[in-house]
Amino acid sequence: MVGETAVVHNYGHGGGGITLSWGTSKLAADLGLPGHVGQVAVLGCGAVGLATARLAQEAGFDVTIYTKAMPPETTSNVAGGQWFPASVFDPDKTLTPEFTQQFVAAAQYGYRRYQIMTDPKYGIRWMRNYFLSDRPWHSSTDDGLFGSIHDLLPEVKDLSMGTHPFGNKFARQFDGMIVEPPIYLPAMLTDVRIAGGKVVVREMRSLEEVRGLPERLVFNCTGLGAKALFGDEELTPIRGQLTFLVPQPEVTYATGYENTYMFSRRDGVLLGGTHEMGDWNLQPDLTTKAAILAKQAKLFDGMRDC
Repeated sequence: MVGETAVVHNYGHGGGGITLSWGTSKLAADLGLPGHVGQVAVLGCGAVGLATARLAQEAGFDVTIYTKAMPPETTSNVAGGQWFPASVFDPDKTLTPEFTQQFVAAAQYGYRRYQIMTDPKYGIRWMRNYFLSDRPWHSSTDDGLFGSIHDLLPEVKDLSMGTHPFGNKFARQFDGMIVEPPIYLPAMLTDVRIAGGKVVVREMRSLEEVRGLPERLVFNCTGLGAKALFGDEELTPIRGQLTFLVPQPEVTYATGYENTYMFSRRDGVLLGGTHEMGDWNLQPDLTTKAAILAKQAKLFDGMRDC
């Protein structure tokens, strides 16, 4: 509670924000909406804020989004958008049953929502994925992260050498979805407005401003901005740098190799993979770019000999 205003926090997750946006928003909506009477405010206009707004509208509430930035200026706009809940928890820590239950519920709901939105209008389509390694997998497809959401990874299997074009690499295949933020976010914003939602471009700078909103239920979807606005000292940024090549529509699959990945979108072939904990820097690093390009060149040059 902030004064008489109920606040439900729904930050999102670095590495899996778009993937879990519908799922975490469903958890947040189920926490905040029952018993509420009146209008609803959403802080933030990225993937998480827009999904939260739509769920509140579907439940019959009038919604106003208060946001510092609009697409294409949101953090979500520069996300990769592949459907896979990567890096959403610390693998070195033991997961509680309660967290695991929430994680699976969010993944399942998010997957189903995107599954019924596979349409050019939303920039969502199916895509085959290949996770590649120089060493055998230390776990089977039924263990760990893969095991907990096994039913959300159709065609998941390990491919024997000679059945794939990646030379002597160990390959794990599954089918998934790709969400293209430059298409998806404007389409979602249009849906919010068609349903009667309002958008107010306004940066929240203090809890006093949150308390002063006319809505008595607020969903906080400000992402990294929540650290300063709500004083959350545990919130930690994770910096990920992307590199784009010119579009190649004929590339219809994705690869993940060691600490890099590649997949093709309409706005270009996206290369990424950096995961820098605690780094707030938003400026591209040319050394990182060169390392990503070199790793990708090494992987795909190896395919020439197959």
